[in-house]
Amino acid sequence: MRAAVIEAPGGPEVLQTREIATPALQQPHDVRVRVRAAGINPIDTKVRAKAAAYPINLPAILGCDGAGVVEEVGGAVTTFKPGDEVYYCQCGFGGRFGNYAEYAVVAEPFLAHKPAALSFVEAAAAPLVLITAWEALHDRAAIKDGDTVMIHAGAGGVGHVAIQLAKLAGARVCTTAGDPQKAAFAESLGADLTIEYKQEDFALAILDWTDERGVDMVLDTVGGETFEHSFTALRVYGDLVTLLQPAADTNWTVARQRNLRVSFELMLTPTYLGMIEAQRHQGEILRRGAELFDARKLQIKVAKTFPLAQAAQSHAYLEQSRPIGKVVLEID
Repeated sequence: MRAAVIEAPGGPEVLQTREIATPALQQPHDVRVRVRAAGINPIDTKVRAKAAAYPINLPAILGCDGAGVVEEVGGAVTTFKPGDEVYYCQCGFGGRFGNYAEYAVVAEPFLAHKPAALSFVEAAAAPLVLITAWEALHDRAAIKDGDTVMIHAGAGGVGHVAIQLAKLAGARVCTTAGDPQKAAFAESLGADLTIEYKQEDFALAILDWTDERGVDMVLDTVGGETFEHSFTALRVYGDLVTLLQPAADTNWTVARQRNLRVSFELMLTPTYLGMIEAQRHQGEILRRGAELFDARKLQIKVAKTFPLAQAAQSHAYLEQSRPIGKVVLEID
């Protein structure tokens, strides 16, 4: 099969397309998928650049998100059969390959039937960001009707899905955007307030929006100074969920004074730790997401697609452009 492979860490140029053996089923609950599209996420570029920091074996195939057609199932598989269209999030860790390839072997708990309303390209863009946004809002912060929620980078992959999920939960949503185009996109998804963070202080804007109370929850998809500055945007006893590791020199004084609850969201934890029930929970998120996609209550934005042979160019584009929505490899 054709695959985009890395043999050593480095820049986008280390992604090289070549012919390798088609993967075989390893476990009774494995499913072999003919991959039609593979989503590209920032984690992919981090693994490519610093492979030694992640549980992968070189040479490696990157990619967590995929969508395609079931070709073969293991003897213990009960939910899927050959010919089923599926989407999933399984990274190439722990001896498995990722999805920048014509075929992938995926553990059954990670799979869900593809939303009928989405193309393979759209479906491949969805899993990681959908699971991340869902876990952050529902599992970490227990979002509820009437909450006020701040979502950083609302035009990004996680951000644009989080805006929609928060609105579906009955929340009032504000978000940050880097330019008017991204602000307009966030507003089209239902954001009640968009803040162009290059033009105004987002914390002051939020305090004004909430009559100095602060929001109930912040979802930090940016990290760094944005994480620490978000302390002042939250109400007392509020929730701050971050996707990034805080800097060693973070000043926690305001967070402690406000008695904030700080949570971390890393949707890769079940993969890292081999947690089967958590993997099943993520599969259930994809199934519930599929219902929302098919009911036209949720949408996924694809910024740009590349053919498999241009995997290197796709990484360069993602790192340089910070696009609206997701980048996807089309695998024909």
